[in-house]
Amino acid sequence: MSAIFQPYTLKGVTLRNRIAVPPMCQYSAINGYTSDWHQAHYASIARGGAGLVIVEATAVSPEGRITPGCTGLWEDGQVQGMAAVAKAIKTAGAVPGIQIGHAGRKASANRPWQGDDHIPSEHADGWDTIAPSAVAFGGGLPKVPHAMTFDDIQRVTADFVCAAKRALDAGFEWLELHFAHGYLAQSFFSREANQRTDEYGGDAAGRGRFLLETLRAVREVWPENLPLTARFGVIEFDGRDEETLAESIELVRQFKAAGLDMLNVSMGFSTQNANVPWASGFMVPYAAQVAQQTEIPVATSWCIDDPLLANQAIADGSIDLVMIGRAHLADPHYPLQIALALGEEKPAAVLPEQYAYWLSRYRGPGTGSAQ
Repeated sequence: MSAIFQPYTLKGVTLRNRIAVPPMCQYSAINGYTSDWHQAHYASIARGGAGLVIVEATAVSPEGRITPGCTGLWEDGQVQGMAAVAKAIKTAGAVPGIQIGHAGRKASANRPWQGDDHIPSEHADGWDTIAPSAVAFGGGLPKVPHAMTFDDIQRVTADFVCAAKRALDAGFEWLELHFAHGYLAQSFFSREANQRTDEYGGDAAGRGRFLLETLRAVREVWPENLPLTARFGVIEFDGRDEETLAESIELVRQFKAAGLDMLNVSMGFSTQNANVPWASGFMVPYAAQVAQQTEIPVATSWCIDDPLLANQAIADGSIDLVMIGRAHLADPHYPLQIALALGEEKPAAVLPEQYAYWLSRYRGPGTGSAQ
């Protein structure tokens, strides 16, 4: 059996393979509530054979949504819909995970296909944003956020805790904190976004304080037998890569000591001055470096578009899980394509029998043949 199809156990949870579907926003919620779209979408992907399916970035407060269409877990009424999604994923054989986060200064934006730019606060669908400092991201996101007070910081941390509790109530077995992509937590760690001079700014210890405090608070309410993970941007590709990576690795060591079970290694996306070296599997070496220096299990994504590359990254120990997103949107049964590419003896075994029978048959004429 290829390395990518071997089971993986973290804490009290065992995945049927090393293929994970990362959070991919659907922007189809109404006031944070899921719809039929979400249940059908996630059930379909889970039936395709992945070991872990992580539900999209889910806001811990209304102001924390990226767009008006983002899912939320800021009130108890949202648990029921999320429970249906978690159940659908689990019934299909995958472990149900969810990512919770706060969009910070990148919040109050239009859906990507509607412009992906800021919605003015005075607009019915817009709202004021918050961040560590009153510094706009720029470009299509020009809104200047309100600099957070100490009370704001404590409130948002409490919001993460409450959202984690609701995620547990909904039946999710894998929790990911969104500490990446220029959203609130990542912006605290960013030198450019965070210009504070108090204990939440300045050196790396100050800039990492909000992340650590939030992680510790969530760890207190999230069961020890279930994985607590985070997606964190360890590098910005802004010309200060060595320094940023070194600071990030030190913070990850502290994450581990605070109870983090796995790191989903990503980029910062905190500045428009980044020069990302887009290439197949380009984040894998950074994930491997983090793992080597911190001894924490790691996953990563971004352009892992080759089944051979995905399997090799697992086989050589660079990463523990491979996060594959867009390929699952193009083909919910993408694990079958991986199995075929790797020459698995029974490639259709990754699918439910109702699909495996037809997708593994000769596609020729005749009664009962796959069409």
